[in-house]
Amino acid sequence: MTTKTVKVPSISCGHCVATIEREVGGLDGVASVKADRATRDVTIAWDPKATDWTAIDSLMREINYAPAD
Repeated sequence: MTTKTVKVPSISCGHCVATIEREVGGLDGVASVKADRATRDVTIAWDPKATDWTAIDSLMREINYAPAD
C-alpha cells in the first residue's frame, strides 16, 4: 500500500470534501481517501499494483480539485 498526503487549495466546504472522497475513492485500487476542510490536506492510500499516482492526480484535476504542485 502506498500513501500520500497533498494540499488541495480549492477545498472550501463539506461538499468539496465529500466529492473528493467519493470520486477518488471510486478509483480501482484506492483503499482510502481522507480530505480535511480545515487543513486542505487529502490523504490517499492505494495499491500500486492496481493504480498509480498519475491516475489519481489526473482524476483530481478533472474534478477541479488539483493538488498543489
